[in-house]
Amino acid sequence: MGRSQESFSKREKEKKKAKKKKDKMAKRESRNEDNNQGGSLDDMIAYVDAYGNLTNTPPEEQEKVVEEIEAEDIVIGVPKKEDSGEPDVNVGTVAFYDSSKGFGFINDNNSGEKYFFHVNNVTYDINENDKVTFDIVRGRKGMDAVNVALA
Repeated sequence: MGRSQESFSKREKEKKKAKKKKDKMAKRESRNEDNNQGGSLDDMIAYVDAYGNLTNTPPEEQEKVVEEIEAEDIVIGVPKKEDSGEPDVNVGTVAFYDSSKGFGFINDNNSGEKYFFHVNNVTYDINENDKVTFDIVRGRKGMDAVNVALA
């Protein structure tokens, strides 16, 4: 008589595999039963009230709060800036200036910010610690001072 092709360890592995599959199916069935016992669809729905909060009461049953708003009270856009007659001029002092390389920095007296400037944007000869007026524009690496003139 011939021997069985299955060894002891093969049979044990197959038994473990079958048991694992059976446990997995049982777990899946119990999970489906739990989901079906969760309740009706109405228990799972959430509503949003007038203030944007989540509630479980439908909008028909919520209290209606109506505020009267006058059309004149609604502001669309930005209110116009009142013109004082004179243009806004930035005033500052030259904190650093390298005449050989042609650039420097200005400290704004109002905000305390430092702005880069290049000699091409300067209308008069300036030195360090001079009071100057300037305009601000967006440069490659930040805000730059242009139209730099002595104050």
